[in-house]
Amino acid sequence: MSEQRKSPFATVSPYTGETLAEFPVIEGEEVDSVLETAGHAFEAWRRRPIGDRAAVIGRAAGLMRERKEPLARLLTEEMGKLIAEARGEVDLAASILSYYAEHGPGFAANEPLEVEEGEAYLVDEPLGVLLGVMPWNFPYYQVVRFAGPNLVLGNTVLVKHAGICPQSALALEKLFHDAGAPEGVYTNLFVSHDEISRVIDDPVVRGVSLTGSERAGAQVAERAGRNMKPSLLELGGSDAFIVLDGENLERTVGAAVAGRMANTGQSCVASKRFIVLDEVYDDFVAGMRRAFEALVPGDPADGATTLGPLSSKQAAAGLAEQIRETVDQGAELVTGGHRIDRPGAFVEPTILTGVKPGMRAYAEELFGPAAVIHRVADEDEAIALANDSQYGLGGSVFCADTERGRRVAERVETGMVWVNHPTSTRPDLPFGGIKRSGYGRELSALGMREFVNRKLVRVLPADAELGGIAG
Repeated sequence: MSEQRKSPFATVSPYTGETLAEFPVIEGEEVDSVLETAGHAFEAWRRRPIGDRAAVIGRAAGLMRERKEPLARLLTEEMGKLIAEARGEVDLAASILSYYAEHGPGFAANEPLEVEEGEAYLVDEPLGVLLGVMPWNFPYYQVVRFAGPNLVLGNTVLVKHAGICPQSALALEKLFHDAGAPEGVYTNLFVSHDEISRVIDDPVVRGVSLTGSERAGAQVAERAGRNMKPSLLELGGSDAFIVLDGENLERTVGAAVAGRMANTGQSCVASKRFIVLDEVYDDFVAGMRRAFEALVPGDPADGATTLGPLSSKQAAAGLAEQIRETVDQGAELVTGGHRIDRPGAFVEPTILTGVKPGMRAYAEELFGPAAVIHRVADEDEAIALANDSQYGLGGSVFCADTERGRRVAERVETGMVWVNHPTSTRPDLPFGGIKRSGYGRELSALGMREFVNRKLVRVLPADAELGGIAG
């Protein structure tokens, strides 16, 4: 097939440029029919015992593990993820589903409140049909962290996935259906961007979750707000990786490379700004350079490849332009900085130093294999630089003294900070940011608190004295 992407939903290999599959969008009456089905499905799904709903999600986790290899290869084919990382994403997604299958019913249990007379408690009730607008960089993980808790809770979900991973989207829909989710409980939506606004406007939709760009997040949040509907946004990030000493430097450099290069650097919580105390700066830069220059580009389906392509040629060209303009503005290019002269969406692993305010790489998110390394004099300067960002998703602090690391972590203005480990994710830990990185939390018990009616039930004796009424 042609290399030109004709449909908004098409698999175009970022390794070869070949268009492998295309899928038509639905619109108008077809979308209306999907919404009606999801609304009717919610009324039946919410009435099923929560244990039954959790069992469906548990079966979905089992099917995901059984189908690990074909699911992983779809990720590699559609967005260029290294095959080992693709398998890891399938494992992570399955673990999230298992987590909510096991713990979700407990999270949703009634919560008693202490009162002087009678009783009072909170009941967690599902809101209804939810729309999830999902990105391409983690096609399974980012969907299940939205869908898993909400399906256990009793909501039903519509998922509008990214245009470049339609086969992954269909594979997930089939997985939930095969696990026993009735029609309309989990529905994949191949709709245009214009149609999303109409879906949000529809009364059957009760909430919206988006993981993606700031621009898309602002549009979705505005539309949801106009309709008085709750929203959750997980947007961009420019995570700081703070190095406070030279202890265990080899491990710290290894962590820095892993934090920057996972998913070929295409992660919102990738380590992007490395803030290093002067005493260890030169050795840290040298170690990062050696590691970056040792990475081997190639076929992401080959286990020997250590540098995969970016998700598309457009993504590669955009990153290369950010790097070029930053260098033109006066930054030093330590290594890399260019497209790799071979087929596919490859960019050289890049290190920039001397990046100052006003340069593109100072304020913008670099979504790919490019690191900015800053030299600072002391701990206070490191914290000030880390917080000098429009983003506030994650961050990490490395030092031998864990109490010092804890103290610094508590001063970093983000939704998450890890000490002696790059920002990561686990089913039992909350995930989310502040500032222009979005709002709301996913995963852990908090993942079942975003799209829920925490209804108060207050019970008093029939002869209780009537008190004042206010509102």
